[in-house]
Amino acid sequence: MKIGLEVHVALPTKSKLFCSCSAEAEEPNTAICPICLGFPGSKPMLNEAAVTSALGIANALHCKINRNISFVRKVYFYPDLPKCYQITQTDGSVGGEGYLEIEGKKVRIRRVQIEEDPAQIVREGLLTLLDFNRSGTPLVEIVTEPDITSEEELRSFIANLRSILYYLGVDINKEIKADLNISLADIRVEVKNVTGIKSLIEATRFEIERQTQLIKEGSPIARETRGYNEKSKLTESLREKETDEEYGYIYEPDLTTFDINGMGFRQAVYIGEIAEKLAQGSDLNPKTIREITMLDSRSLELINKFKAEYKLRSIVHAIERYKKYGGEEAPSDDVIEKMTKLVEEDKIITRETVQDLKAGKQVAIEYSKLSGDQLDKLIRDFLDKNPKIVAEYKRNSKTINLIIGKITEKNGLHPKDVAKRVVEILSGY
Repeated sequence: MKIGLEVHVALPTKSKLFCSCSAEAEEPNTAICPICLGFPGSKPMLNEAAVTSALGIANALHCKINRNISFVRKVYFYPDLPKCYQITQTDGSVGGEGYLEIEGKKVRIRRVQIEEDPAQIVREGLLTLLDFNRSGTPLVEIVTEPDITSEEELRSFIANLRSILYYLGVDINKEIKADLNISLADIRVEVKNVTGIKSLIEATRFEIERQTQLIKEGSPIARETRGYNEKSKLTESLREKETDEEYGYIYEPDLTTFDINGMGFRQAVYIGEIAEKLAQGSDLNPKTIREITMLDSRSLELINKFKAEYKLRSIVHAIERYKKYGGEEAPSDDVIEKMTKLVEEDKIITRETVQDLKAGKQVAIEYSKLSGDQLDKLIRDFLDKNPKIVAEYKRNSKTINLIIGKITEKNGLHPKDVAKRVVEILSGY
């Protein structure tokens, strides 16, 4: 099985790729001009900020950066493309021959190129409407080689790519769109314009099952372009797969060749490497650090600030508790430091603890004390009332942390007092 991707990402610029219209507008058809509407005689002007951003992405993906870039017209007819061509790149792209490493494996990057987004088609009942606010907004397209060989690798690739883009200043809250190319029997099937990571995984899963079934039946797999239906979670045939010749690429005569040698760009942050270094000398798994910092630069900043003074595990636990109970507001240095101290004193941090610290209140946590018989009865009552949790524990022993957490938090007990008795009592269930 081979999977390749063409990932489209909106670049973080204030204006569009070839005109000065705003790249952000709420009311339909308000950020438009003759250039992004494709009026005859209008001339594109390249946005330097888009090039700088694309350079940072190409560099982060270990691409060879081209000294000169150029543009072509990708010719096809569709209602969202008033010029009847899209300005994009091929051989004159920003860079290529790169890679993104996932779990010790390199997924090769064929090309990183800049292109303009078409307009947005809006379906309302029997009407088909066009909003040209999006027309001409700058995109970067990241084209991989077909090196992904499983759903797990696909998930890891997208997760790592999103982290890199986030630390480069790209708005990852905007949905990532991708064209998915899957081959199980040397026939490449393209699934076009899949929006969002969840849909990308679901489309991949269905397409693998569909092609596998065709192979088992001895039926041919058509070389075609398919679409993904988010409601039915199925891919549906759209048309035969186009060839590059059918697009009729021609050199863009209104844009010159640009020398980008020496242009500055933002440097990449590789959270996987940072997590490995931070975890050295601690009893913390790098995966835990990676998960809380991949898309959260504030968490990374807090870890770096306090790592010389407190245990790494304590800082990370404090951040995790804040993420759970602190709401959307970013944590202050003072709150995280106080929470870290409480963790190092073996204190349980509840929602009330976090809210009190955010409000500037002094927090003094005292644990309840129970006799051995009282504690045993409390634990047995909890287990009797939660048979599903007990069943889950028998399948996955790590569930014991959930059980200890619920009992200690609800009853104000010290986790060390609870932990030993929970293990012994569970052995009898």
